[in-house]
Amino acid sequence: MVKYLVLALILVDVVLNVAGQLSLKYGMSQLGNFAISLTTLPPVFMKAATNFHVILGLFCYGMGFMVWLIVLAKAEVSYAYPMISLGYVFTAILAKVLFGEAVTLTRMGGILITCLGVFIIARS
Repeated sequence: MVKYLVLALILVDVVLNVAGQLSLKYGMSQLGNFAISLTTLPPVFMKAATNFHVILGLFCYGMGFMVWLIVLAKAEVSYAYPMISLGYVFTAILAKVLFGEAVTLTRMGGILITCLGVFIIARS
Protein backbone atom coordinates (compact mmCIF):
# COMPACT_ATOMS: atom_id res chain seq x y z
CA MET A 1 0.00 0.00 0.00
CA VAL A 2 2.80 2.41 0.90
CA LYS A 3 4.48 1.75 -2.46
CA TYR A 4 1.32 2.82 -4.32
CA LEU A 5 0.95 5.90 -2.15
CA VAL A 6 4.57 6.85 -2.83
CA LEU A 7 4.01 6.29 -6.55
CA ALA A 8 0.92 8.53 -6.37
CA LEU A 9 2.94 11.23 -4.60
CA ILE A 10 5.65 10.98 -7.25
CA LEU A 11 3.00 11.50 -9.93
CA VAL A 12 1.59 14.49 -8.02
CA ASP A 13 5.11 15.92 -7.95
CA VAL A 14 5.49 15.33 -11.69
CA VAL A 15 2.16 17.06 -12.40
CA LEU A 16 3.12 20.04 -10.23
CA ASN A 17 6.49 20.35 -11.96
CA VAL A 18 4.96 20.11 -15.43
CA ALA A 19 2.31 22.68 -14.51
CA GLY A 20 5.02 24.91 -13.09
CA GLN A 21 7.20 24.66 -16.18
CA LEU A 22 4.33 25.35 -18.58
CA SER A 23 3.06 28.22 -16.46
CA LEU A 24 6.53 29.78 -16.38
CA LYS A 25 6.83 29.39 -20.15
CA TYR A 26 3.45 31.02 -20.72
CA GLY A 27 4.20 33.84 -18.31
CA MET A 28 7.55 34.58 -19.89
CA SER A 29 6.06 34.49 -23.39
CA GLN A 30 3.71 37.26 -22.29
CA LEU A 31 6.70 39.53 -21.66
CA GLY A 32 7.46 39.65 -25.36
CA ASN A 33 10.81 39.74 -27.11
CA PHE A 34 13.69 41.34 -25.23
CA ALA A 35 17.43 41.64 -25.60
CA ILE A 36 19.66 39.85 -23.15
CA SER A 37 22.04 42.36 -21.60
CA LEU A 38 22.93 43.65 -18.15
CA THR A 39 20.76 46.72 -18.66
CA THR A 40 17.65 44.96 -19.98
CA LEU A 41 17.52 42.04 -17.56
CA PRO A 42 16.55 43.89 -14.33
CA PRO A 43 13.33 45.29 -15.87
CA VAL A 44 12.56 41.87 -17.36
CA PHE A 45 13.02 40.23 -13.95
CA MET A 46 10.72 42.83 -12.39
CA LYS A 47 8.04 42.16 -15.01
CA ALA A 48 8.45 38.41 -14.52
CA ALA A 49 8.21 38.78 -10.74
CA THR A 50 4.81 40.43 -11.07
CA ASN A 51 3.41 38.18 -13.81
CA PHE A 52 0.60 35.95 -12.54
CA HIS A 53 1.68 32.91 -14.56
CA VAL A 54 5.29 33.18 -13.42
CA ILE A 55 4.13 33.41 -9.81
CA LEU A 56 1.80 30.44 -10.37
CA GLY A 57 4.67 28.45 -11.87
CA LEU A 58 6.88 29.19 -8.87
CA PHE A 59 4.04 28.19 -6.54
CA CYS A 60 3.67 24.87 -8.37
CA TYR A 61 7.41 24.27 -8.05
CA GLY A 62 7.24 25.07 -4.34
CA MET A 63 4.36 22.67 -3.77
CA GLY A 64 6.15 20.03 -5.81
CA PHE A 65 9.21 20.49 -3.62
CA MET A 66 7.12 19.89 -0.50
CA VAL A 67 5.63 16.72 -2.00
CA TRP A 68 9.11 15.61 -3.06
CA LEU A 69 10.37 15.89 0.52
CA ILE A 70 7.67 13.43 1.61
CA VAL A 71 8.62 11.09 -1.24
CA LEU A 72 12.27 11.18 -0.20
CA ALA A 73 11.31 10.27 3.35
CA LYS A 74 9.39 7.18 2.16
CA ALA A 75 11.20 5.88 -0.94
CA GLU A 76 14.67 5.08 -2.15
CA VAL A 77 15.96 7.99 -4.18
CA SER A 78 17.29 5.54 -6.80
CA TYR A 79 13.67 4.45 -7.35
CA ALA A 80 11.93 7.80 -7.02
CA TYR A 81 14.22 10.18 -8.88
CA PRO A 82 14.12 8.47 -12.29
CA MET A 83 10.32 8.68 -12.14
CA ILE A 84 10.64 12.45 -12.31
CA SER A 85 11.70 11.99 -15.92
CA LEU A 86 8.03 11.45 -16.73
CA GLY A 87 7.83 15.21 -16.44
CA TYR A 88 9.96 15.49 -19.59
CA VAL A 89 7.43 13.40 -21.46
CA PHE A 90 4.37 15.32 -20.33
CA THR A 91 6.08 18.68 -20.76
CA ALA A 92 7.11 17.91 -24.34
CA ILE A 93 3.65 16.68 -25.30
CA LEU A 94 1.87 19.61 -23.67
CA ALA A 95 4.36 22.11 -25.11
CA LYS A 96 3.43 20.85 -28.56
CA VAL A 97 -0.30 20.98 -27.83
CA LEU A 98 -0.39 24.29 -25.95
CA PHE A 99 2.43 26.28 -27.55
CA GLY A 100 2.80 24.62 -30.95
CA GLU A 101 6.41 23.69 -30.25
CA ALA A 102 8.15 21.30 -32.63
CA VAL A 103 8.34 17.76 -31.31
CA THR A 104 10.39 15.95 -33.92
CA LEU A 105 10.64 12.22 -34.51
CA THR A 106 13.98 12.24 -32.70
CA ARG A 107 12.41 13.90 -29.66
CA MET A 108 9.53 11.44 -29.73
CA GLY A 109 12.05 8.58 -29.83
CA GLY A 110 13.78 10.01 -26.79
CA ILE A 111 10.44 10.34 -25.03
CA LEU A 112 9.62 6.69 -25.76
CA ILE A 113 13.01 5.56 -24.44
CA THR A 114 12.37 7.62 -21.31
CA CYS A 115 8.98 5.96 -20.84
CA LEU A 116 10.52 2.53 -21.21
CA GLY A 117 13.15 3.33 -18.62
CA VAL A 118 10.56 4.60 -16.16
CA PHE A 119 8.44 1.48 -16.73
CA ILE A 120 11.42 -0.76 -15.99
CA ILE A 121 12.28 1.15 -12.81
CA ALA A 122 8.65 1.17 -11.62
CA ARG A 123 8.53 -2.61 -11.87
CA SER A 124 11.64 -3.09 -9.74
